[in-house]
Amino acid sequence: LRPHSTLPFDVHLMISPVDHFLDAFAAAGADIITVHPEAGPHIHRTVQHIKSLGKQAGVSLNPATPAKMLDYLIDDIDLVLIMSVNPGFGGQSFISSQLRKIEAVRKMIDKTGRDIRLEVDGGIDAGTAPLAIAAGADVLVAGTATFKGGPDAYADNIRRLRGGA
Repeated sequence: LRPHSTLPFDVHLMISPVDHFLDAFAAAGADIITVHPEAGPHIHRTVQHIKSLGKQAGVSLNPATPAKMLDYLIDDIDLVLIMSVNPGFGGQSFISSQLRKIEAVRKMIDKTGRDIRLEVDGGIDAGTAPLAIAAGADVLVAGTATFKGGPDAYADNIRRLRGGA
């Protein structure tokens, strides 16, 4: 797809081990590469490798992964992805306890003074999108809520996600 778009490609790698695949995704055109701390033995080394490839680095936190694990990484990353469902398949319900984690990570980001995006993925729909934004998210990933009803419904689905009636 890279030859067909100048838009940024944000790649979330939910694979383990992840380190062996970083070069290939960078070469394929990824602009932002997001990994899970659980996907390798040394998350700091993984982040450094992504940066050495000239790419932005993101760290994804599963629902049970505490925000505190970012304490010694926050100054090196460009994006934090909060998973508001347990990764694996679409159509899951938003885990409301993740709103507290979004708030905690937003405070952490704001303290740095850096432009770090806070992304939320999982169970995002017209009801949960405003909650995630109010908690501090600035990027939302919405799969099922976007594609429900087929191509003829996409525009209306996106309008609803953006707060339209």
